[in-house]
Amino acid sequence: MNYNEILERQREFFATHKTKNLKYRKEQLEKLKRIIQNNENLLYEAIYKDFGKSKADAFTTEISFVLNDIDYYLKNLNSLARPKRVKTNLLNQPGTSKIYPEPLGNTLIIGAWNYPYQLTLSPAVAAIAAGNTVMAKPSEIAANTMQVMAKIINENFNPDVFYCMEGGIEETTEILKEKFDKIFFTGSTRVGKIIYEAAAKHLTPVTLELGGKSPAIVTKNSDYKIAAKRIVWGKFLNAGQTCVAADYVLVDQSIEEKFLEYLKEYIVEFNYREGSEHYTRIINQRNFSRLTNLIHKEKIYLGGNYSEQNLHIEPTVLRGVDWDDAVMQEEIFGPVLPVLTYDVLNEALNEITAHEKPLAAYIFTNDHGEKKLFTDKISFGGGCINDVVMHLSNESLPFGGVGNSGIGSYHGKYGFETFSHQKAVLERATWGEPNLKYPPYTENKMKWIKRVL
Repeated sequence: MNYNEILERQREFFATHKTKNLKYRKEQLEKLKRIIQNNENLLYEAIYKDFGKSKADAFTTEISFVLNDIDYYLKNLNSLARPKRVKTNLLNQPGTSKIYPEPLGNTLIIGAWNYPYQLTLSPAVAAIAAGNTVMAKPSEIAANTMQVMAKIINENFNPDVFYCMEGGIEETTEILKEKFDKIFFTGSTRVGKIIYEAAAKHLTPVTLELGGKSPAIVTKNSDYKIAAKRIVWGKFLNAGQTCVAADYVLVDQSIEEKFLEYLKEYIVEFNYREGSEHYTRIINQRNFSRLTNLIHKEKIYLGGNYSEQNLHIEPTVLRGVDWDDAVMQEEIFGPVLPVLTYDVLNEALNEITAHEKPLAAYIFTNDHGEKKLFTDKISFGGGCINDVVMHLSNESLPFGGVGNSGIGSYHGKYGFETFSHQKAVLERATWGEPNLKYPPYTENKMKWIKRVL
């Protein structure tokens, strides 16, 4: 059976309205939870083959996210799906107004390779919770995780409601020619533009989770030892192959030396050696070559060594970097951390805002005025004050980009809303209706209309 036939079956299945039943949705979510738990070892083995991610990292940054999402929707689905009563204006009295969350229909979810389970299955969970059918396309770059997801999903789910397709660019290009009711994509801005263009031909709504150069600002009013510790953890998690990792650091010039010393201290303490369980390798040769070309040998403060055979790049800190350097022209997406300095915070923020809006932004400061300046002045998808990355772990916060870093958001109720249409319904009583809206329109009627409107 080819993908077009599966999509046609999903269209027919959605037309039966079975996915609108909340009990049915919960059954699918519970099934997915059991499948993940029963196949944890298979999932661990596959992701280790792809880029050496340990069980601990795979669980904490991938599987736990998906399981927590499932638990959230199982707990909150009834309230999320319940019609919401809203105010009815005077003109429509007597009457009631409600908003009905309605599934969009047949969805296509295209995942990313850097967190292949989380970034494919978490949006799929939200789509199923909202009552849609799902065709998932994991990234072929992480080939083993793609294959294991296809295996456990397709062996256990009716393809009419949830199917995982394998393949690469050719298969994705072909399926994008079809009409879906929603496309959800996680990946690069370059590919996001291709997805958006394909969707536009069918007027298909799209959520794009992209990336960008996410800054971390460290001011002289911060606890910069804690800043260094948290930045090191967030940056070198998954060997820097994280869309919301700090792409570069802007540090107040007066504390640069001490901050760099703390960076070095924690990189050494966390022991990101080759073969370490908590430090992955680079996903493939192409990305390895791209990253090593960004390492300016004369600006290395720490690190800079790598093994092409094992696709390992040690944590590398660059200092003396300026905005014109090659490393500042694109999202790094790897274990290379440029450190830039500034004299005046407002000028540093101006430099950030002169570039594309980032997916994430971070500031480390204990000064209220600096916090306000940061949140007021910089447009970004989401971020933290005095931490990095951790905003993703709060299901009450939406996750998504803005401008060049993406369109739309998900997580928690925002994921449910992303895959739903908010259908507005006004119900009018058949008694007590004033005759104002019907012709003929007399001067007296116009006086009353002006009062009501």
